[in-house]
Amino acid sequence: MAKTNTAETNDFFKPDYFKVPDFGQFQTDFNRWVSDFSKSFANGKAPSVDLESVFASQRKNFEAFQSANQLAFDGVKAVAARQAELAREAVEQFSSIAKELSAPASVEEKLVKQAEVAKSAFEQAVSTLREMNETLTKSNTQAINVVSKRVADSFDEVKTAFAKTAKK
Repeated sequence: MAKTNTAETNDFFKPDYFKVPDFGQFQTDFNRWVSDFSKSFANGKAPSVDLESVFASQRKNFEAFQSANQLAFDGVKAVAARQAELAREAVEQFSSIAKELSAPASVEEKLVKQAEVAKSAFEQAVSTLREMNETLTKSNTQAINVVSKRVADSFDEVKTAFAKTAKK
């Protein structure tokens, strides 16, 4: 028997569906928040924020991300240049192999030559993939290191700023 949309099966009609919020709890939470916030203004003084250090920190963040992006872009550019070089080499190799295979020879000799070419092409492709992987890994690692160092420095700056504020 299929369930029908009745009062027994529909959550809308259950008494707990419409719970009235506990406004007393809201008021308590709000009062606690206001109390905590008002502690920041002890003796009628607002907490001082060194805007120059905030701007300097943001400038350093921007420079770090700019540097990381440049490192990543340089890696991609190096891979693209290498791919273009490989494409040029492949065309040259293809034309020389085509000439060799079109030369008169026995079927067995041509099959041996094709196997040698296929093996050489596979080994070169694996070597090239490793080379490109190393290039990209190196550039990405450098970019991540720049960002990681900046994040660590940023935490140190925040810690120093809070220490200065606490001393005042």
